Amino acid sequence: MLDARCPGKMASGEQCSAPPRWQSISLTHVEYPTGDLTGQILAYSSLLPMAILVGFVTLIVFKRELHTISFFGGLVINEGLNWVLKHIVQEPRPCGGEHSAVTTEYGMPSSHSQFIWFFIVYFLLFLYLRMHQTNNARCVELLWRHVLSVILLGVALSVSYSRVYLLYHTWRQVVYGGVAGMVVGVVWFFITQEVLTPIFPKIAAWPISEFFLIRDTSLIPNILWFEYTVTRSEARNRQRKLGTKLQ
Repeated sequence: MLDARCPGKMASGEQCSAPPRWQSISLTHVEYPTGDLTGQILAYSSLLPMAILVGFVTLIVFKRELHTISFFGGLVINEGLNWVLKHIVQEPRPCGGEHSAVTTEYGMPSSHSQFIWFFIVYFLLFLYLRMHQTNNARCVELLWRHVLSVILLGVALSVSYSRVYLLYHTWRQVVYGGVAGMVVGVVWFFITQEVLTPIFPKIAAWPISEFFLIRDTSLIPNILWFEYTVTRSEARNRQRKLGTKLQ
């Protein structure tokens, strides 16, 4: 008999012994075994794709930068591809669809896994190929990039494992979802870099883009450093002017 308290051990085989009761996180449909602390933590972990989407919408509203919009567009295309693949393959979820509150009965490939691995691969390519260091702190910059990469990979593994542990997917469905997400992430990154980036200046010059304050920062190698230095310089100038007026 498989241990009902460890659902992650069951999703890879044909036999299934689901927990007797499921509990959902408030305001969401993500369920975990009642009384299972590990399952509860992994349930929150599986909500990270939603947090990423909210973050993207926030960035687009306040930054209005074309590369961010393109990144978000790739996520939408990736989700559309996942929907198509699920309805082509039509492989059911484990345990005969133990969870009732799911958007589709099909589980191949895992949309959470495909989403998070698209995001991680695209972000890492952007981090190492798009952002270039502009000061002399080469070792420090490389260190924080490596640390961030390890953290992001841990996040992706956590989200992927949560889908198996909580009986939303089998290992096979999660692995195929991850591979699909990585492939789409690589392809979309190079489409953005080689096809879209050269026309971003033209798009930014459109009247509608100017009206909505949409901008192109493709020629700025390290946008974080640029925004930091420009903001700091402008704040100091305004502080000096304010001090002069008060005198």
